[in-house]
Amino acid sequence: MDENRIIIIVPSFEPRRGGGHLTRCMKLAADLRGRGKQAVLFISSQSDPSLFFQSLNLNPQWRITETDLQQIVPDTVEFIIIDRFQTSQDELLNWKKIAPVIGIDEGGGHRDKFDFLIDVLAPKNFHKPSANITSSSLLKFPKRPLSVKLSAEKKIKILVSFGHEDPTGLGDTVAYNLSCQNKNGNLDIALLKGVLHTSNFSLKNVRIIDAIPNLAEHLGEYDIVVTHYGITAYEALYAKTAILLVNPTEYHEKLAKAAGFFTAKNLPKINQSFLRKLKNHCAKQAVKLEIGKENKNLADLIDEFSPKANRSCPVCGGEPSETSIARFPESTYRRCKKCGVIYKDRIKSLPLNYDQEYFFENYKKQYGKTYLEDFPNLTAMAKRRLKKIKSLMPVTQNDSLLEIGCAYGPFLAAAKEKGFSPCGIEPAREAVRHVQKKLRLTVVHGAFPNTWFPVPTSQSGQYEVVTLWYVIEHFEDCLKALSEIGKVLETDGILAFSTPSFSGISGRSSLYKFLEKNPADHFTIWSPKMCKKALSLAGFKVKKIVISGHHPERFRFFGILAGSKISPFYWILFLISKIFRLGDTFEVYAVKKH
Repeated sequence: MDENRIIIIVPSFEPRRGGGHLTRCMKLAADLRGRGKQAVLFISSQSDPSLFFQSLNLNPQWRITETDLQQIVPDTVEFIIIDRFQTSQDELLNWKKIAPVIGIDEGGGHRDKFDFLIDVLAPKNFHKPSANITSSSLLKFPKRPLSVKLSAEKKIKILVSFGHEDPTGLGDTVAYNLSCQNKNGNLDIALLKGVLHTSNFSLKNVRIIDAIPNLAEHLGEYDIVVTHYGITAYEALYAKTAILLVNPTEYHEKLAKAAGFFTAKNLPKINQSFLRKLKNHCAKQAVKLEIGKENKNLADLIDEFSPKANRSCPVCGGEPSETSIARFPESTYRRCKKCGVIYKDRIKSLPLNYDQEYFFENYKKQYGKTYLEDFPNLTAMAKRRLKKIKSLMPVTQNDSLLEIGCAYGPFLAAAKEKGFSPCGIEPAREAVRHVQKKLRLTVVHGAFPNTWFPVPTSQSGQYEVVTLWYVIEHFEDCLKALSEIGKVLETDGILAFSTPSFSGISGRSSLYKFLEKNPADHFTIWSPKMCKKALSLAGFKVKKIVISGHHPERFRFFGILAGSKISPFYWILFLISKIFRLGDTFEVYAVKKH
């Protein structure tokens, strides 16, 4: 992440929304600034958060308003974090015009329009669609040893805390009801008032506490914390303190029940027997929620982010769908409305490293042999592909051919043998050396289309054939790549490529699992049907499509019976796959239009 770029954090801070969202965002901004990031808080000029800044000892200069926002150049914003509880569509779309948007615990009806979602307090699968990342372990718990209860005391120590504002007055109500129970004096009740709490509540047997600095570090001093669903509930679990939740809204109640907390609309009788049962329940719940598990907190996680969100289709430039197909920890998948391609938005940068491990260890894991060990098979496949290319071309003596992503050169070698004048471009340096020294063919080290490569000596100065075998899905900006291919390819020249298909048996069986296994460096996913439209929009006409990658063992239910070619089920399912074009990969042969 560029440390000179800004991270804008947008908290909820409206009347009757409490101060929890603002407090969390302020702490997040402080943590990110402690890591050297330029985090700022957007708080409307109509709101006055000064009491919160004072209570957290934060610098008010970290705040920006509408006026400051108008002066910020979008390119200087790395990304935007919205912690608004429920964000309106208009507000979200305005933020998306500036930079990628990450929603935290978003509970509104426009979740799917966010580029990325993080649920810290919402249990997994509580919201639809699910978030990219869901984990209560992202909460920042105290690193210092927690305070311990005074075992000599016989009274049950209870802390009542309902946030900075407590708009529904639950704190006062709960404290009053507890005081009514305390006829025998066996309860020690403390009511923590928030900075925005304005009631004049007073009872002789209830201690009123105006503030507890670093509250999370002191929750362990109490036997029971009565609060609503939120961060304090999780912090109390971490402190091994029993939690009793009384929720202000139906939404909070649903969240609490989904997370497994003990909730009550009417306070139960508080005594030692109830305390033992509540402690036992909370101890089990802490284990289930993995409270205290060593993990990154929210600031650690966000510190690693450098999101890339497509604002148009990376293949045809069309308008993307607002709804996601699937979300995973580092990616969100969407489908283009115009051409139908599936593409990914990324939450982290991806260092592309096509080294020897990529062609040897990784290749062997997938195919059972290294790339060079598979060279004869790859050469035979290349000859079959060249035959198809030749059938679409007029008869010429010396056909110029450019292979983008030529790897260790099996296709270039076969092309040379078949009378082509081949040239390659390849980002893996060792592969380039191999092609140059072992095969003695022309190849340039670099990445298309950002690297110079030889211009053919033909009259037009363009290539007659351009090929990309399992390469096109690696382009982040496929629209630019196709445009550049159009520039270097002659009119009626051949564009040939192969790529995985989301309409094969794997994608049809479970698109979610198919996308989950999609390699990190595959940015677009095609299908035979949609590629015709996408290529037509780019100036090409598809002449032939060959479905490949038939895997009978990947059929649902019956695939388990087709694990071996000896099995008759293998050949039955293989035939079905061929007839219904269910291969997981395909080859495209197209010509450049006039």
